[in-house]
Amino acid sequence: MRFTLSNASLQAAVQTLGGELVSLRDRAGTEYIWQGDPAFWSGQNPILFPIVGSLKDGRVDINGQAFQMSRHGFARRSEFTLTEQGPDYAVLELRESPETLARYPFPFVLRVRHQLLENGFSTAFTVENPGPAPLPFCIGAHTAIRCPLLPGQRFEDYALVFHRPEDADTLLLTPEGLLRDGGREPMLRGGKVPLDYETFRRLDTLIFQGLHSTRVSLRHEETGRGVSLDFRDFPMVAFWTKPGAPFLCMEPWHGCAAYENESGRLQDKPHAAALAPGGTKELAYTFTLLNP
Repeated sequence: MRFTLSNASLQAAVQTLGGELVSLRDRAGTEYIWQGDPAFWSGQNPILFPIVGSLKDGRVDINGQAFQMSRHGFARRSEFTLTEQGPDYAVLELRESPETLARYPFPFVLRVRHQLLENGFSTAFTVENPGPAPLPFCIGAHTAIRCPLLPGQRFEDYALVFHRPEDADTLLLTPEGLLRDGGREPMLRGGKVPLDYETFRRLDTLIFQGLHSTRVSLRHEETGRGVSLDFRDFPMVAFWTKPGAPFLCMEPWHGCAAYENESGRLQDKPHAAALAPGGTKELAYTFTLLNP
C-alpha cells in the first residue's frame, strides 16, 4: 500500500512494503528521492534492521546458534502495518513473525515515523523489546538522493560538506562487503569530499565513524542546492552509489558490516545496540532541503 503526505511546501509518498518514504517533492515538483532503476539499483530508501551491511558467510551467531540473514536484514523486504496517519506524517510498525523468527529469534517491535517538516522530513525509529531476553540489533537508513537534482548538472558538480572541520579516514571493504581489519584510507580532510564516480568504483562505499560533525550536506558547488542530513543519533555515516548512477545514498548507521576476523556474534558487532526486556530505544535522522 502506498499513500501520500503533504504540507504547505512538500509532498511525500510512503509505502507499507519496507516501511519506506519513497518520494519527496518540493512545490516546484523537483523530486529528491531516487525513484529506482534496476539498471543501477532498484532500491530507494530501505530501512536496515536488524543488521547493517553484510555478514561473514551470510551468517550471524545468536546465543551460539548460526542464523542466515541477507545484507542489511529483513525489514526492507517486509510488509509493515500502518498504525497512525495524519496529513503530514505516518507511523508504520513491524513485529516478529514466523518468517523473522527463523532468521532472528526474538520478539520485537520496530516503529517508524515519517514526518514532513517545513523544508524536509524526519524519520524516527523506535525499537521495543517485549521479550524475556536481551534484544541485540543494528539499525540504519539507506536514503538515495537524486544526484544530480536538475537537468544539465553532473554528479561531479556536487560535494559532501560536513558542518565541522574533519580529519578522518574511510573504513575499507573487502570484495565480499566485509570491513577490512585495520583497513583505512585518508578521505575526509577539512570537512569536504568532492564527488566523482571513480572514488566509488574503487572503494564502493565511504564509511566514517567518530566524526565531530552531526550534519553533512550534499550540495551543488555553484548553486548551493541539495540536501542536508542530520545524523546526530547515529555513530556512523556512510555514502554509496553505483558508478554512473544519478543518485547518492546518505546512510546513518547504528552498527555496520561484519569485520573479516570478528566473532560473528551479533552483540559483539561495533555499535550494535542491546535492549533489556521491556526496554525501548529511539533514534531519528532528518533531511533538510537546501534552497539558497
